[in-house]
Amino acid sequence: MPLRDAEPGDIPAILALYNQAVRETTAAWTSQEETLDERITWFETRQNAGWPVIVVTSPEGKLIGFASYGAFRPREGYRKTLEHTVYVDPDFQGQGIGAKLLQQLIDKAQAQEVHVLVGVVDGDNTASIALHKKLGFEIAGRLPEAGTKFGRWLDLVFLTKIVTPGLDSPDV
Repeated sequence: MPLRDAEPGDIPAILALYNQAVRETTAAWTSQEETLDERITWFETRQNAGWPVIVVTSPEGKLIGFASYGAFRPREGYRKTLEHTVYVDPDFQGQGIGAKLLQQLIDKAQAQEVHVLVGVVDGDNTASIALHKKLGFEIAGRLPEAGTKFGRWLDLVFLTKIVTPGLDSPDV
């Protein structure tokens, strides 16, 4: 299943995947589904910053996954460190799609001289943690009971990868 850059026409399907995760998983620590306008703004912000939004579709043409990265923290000292996100339709998980999407993000980050990619994952999401480790991410920290959803406390795990080693530190 080929990967490609997202287009504006993909936004409703991206929104549907994200909102499904909001409703049914601990991938997004919120119970508030996004609106189409909010997801359009998300998409346009990434496009304007030059950050990728990548999608993958099934052979039948259904959007079954997306990935992107964006600001980790708002201050300029963090501009070479970006936080990424990967979502795959539950019916297609476990087929290597998440790995393909994340590897494509790594490749794009290297090309853009991003220094560090950060994944922020629910501590019980062993599949996502294993995926990140498989692609060279290391657990940089665990914040116990940092959030809550579905009536339980959740640990937050930070996974990092230096994607452009040896990059000179820019001035702030």
